[in-house]
Amino acid sequence: MSNIERTLSIIKPDAVERSLDGQIKQIFLSNGFTIVQERKIQIEKSEAEKFYKVHETKPFYNDLCTYLSSGPIVVMVLEKENAILANRELMGSTNPKDAKENTIRKKFGLSIDKNSVHGSDSPENAKIEIDFFFKA
Repeated sequence: MSNIERTLSIIKPDAVERSLDGQIKQIFLSNGFTIVQERKIQIEKSEAEKFYKVHETKPFYNDLCTYLSSGPIVVMVLEKENAILANRELMGSTNPKDAKENTIRKKFGLSIDKNSVHGSDSPENAKIEIDFFFKA
C-alpha cells in the first residue's frame, strides 16, 4: 500500500529575489514530486506571525516573520509517496553550511535564516500549513 502524502513547500524571499523559483521547482519535479497547487504571493507580517505561531516563544520568531514577509514567496502543495520526509531530505539541514551536498539549501541557501525553502515537518503541520495558504 502506498503512502501518498501532501506537504507544503515555500520558496522563500531570498530564492525568489534571485529568480531561483524555476530551478527549485524543477528539482522537486525531477525528484518525483507533483506540484498540486502553486501561488506566488506576498504576505503581511501579521500573516507570517500566524503562520509561524508554533515558533512564537523562540528568539528568532520576530526575524523569521519579518523575513518571510519581506518579499514575494512561492507557496506550493507537493504530492508524492512519503512527501513530508522526502521533501525534508531534499531541502537539507536548516543551516546550509550543515546541509548535505545536492540539497536545495546546500545549493541555494545563504544563511540559517535565508535558507531558500520551507517544508512541513509532520502530517499534522502539513495539513495546517496547506490550509493556511490554500483554504477553499
